Amino acid sequence: MRAVMNTNNGIRAIDTDEPDGTGVRLSVASAGICGTDVNFAATGVTGFIYGHEFAGVADDGQAYFVEPTIYGGKCEECRNGNPQRCTEPGHGNLGIYSNGGMAETVVVPEYTLLALPAQLDVKTACLVEPGAVAWHAVRRAQVQPGERVLVVGGGSIGLLAAAAAQHRGFDVDVDTRHGHQLAAAERLGFDQPSGAYDVVIDSAGSESSLVRSADAARPGGRIVSLGVYQNMMPIPGTLSLIKELSYVSSIAYGQHDGVREVEEVAFMLAEKPEIAQTIITHRYRLKDAQEAFRVAADRRSGAIKVVIEP
Repeated sequence: MRAVMNTNNGIRAIDTDEPDGTGVRLSVASAGICGTDVNFAATGVTGFIYGHEFAGVADDGQAYFVEPTIYGGKCEECRNGNPQRCTEPGHGNLGIYSNGGMAETVVVPEYTLLALPAQLDVKTACLVEPGAVAWHAVRRAQVQPGERVLVVGGGSIGLLAAAAAQHRGFDVDVDTRHGHQLAAAERLGFDQPSGAYDVVIDSAGSESSLVRSADAARPGGRIVSLGVYQNMMPIPGTLSLIKELSYVSSIAYGQHDGVREVEEVAFMLAEKPEIAQTIITHRYRLKDAQEAFRVAADRRSGAIKVVIEP
């Protein structure tokens, strides 16, 4: 079969062995390119099939989203609904140092599957994964009725975080950097920043976005960080101290009250197709993976979410 891997010649769709092992076999219909994938490709990370945002169709015709978190299910974190914090041996993520979904075919554990609502196209369902990352951040923020929310960053995670907050009934604005991101935010009904905010979700993950977040937060406000900082997180010290700001970290997604967050996001996307129509800006065939990654890495391309369709 064909699959996307990082090679000595960069990202390529190459011939590789068919997947084996225990699990459910899917024909992959869509796989999103994440910022993590772009960074892995740029820094030469190799040895596995890329892609942790994907959905496909089983042999019986049922369409599924694949939740890529691999976990044991027995540790305290798993029992408490936080499989992303699993402490058992073997935990991890499909597509991150293990074979993922940018391939024609995958075999995945049955517990990773989420049957899609009838209204959600499998070629759009790869957006459930970043949507769940965003949804989880809104939950971590513990937004209360009447509080104002600002999302800093207009990429796919930022726009999905704003959509999640809006879907849950909160007043939310979006602070974007690029013109195409502003146009997308406006298309989804989000205003530009004004005044101070109770909660600021930093989806950009840079020193400047943290400064912007601290500046926009009201005294006593909360900042939720979705950025991945390899070394130190550059929190603006004086401003944070003067305002007594609280910082909350958020990664991936889990479950609460017996409900998977990916399921909540799937229903949101099914109910509001304009979200995916706005955020997915480019689609490529598997053979064009190199170009897809180039576009995903280039903000001048106008890309928000780039999807590969095997």
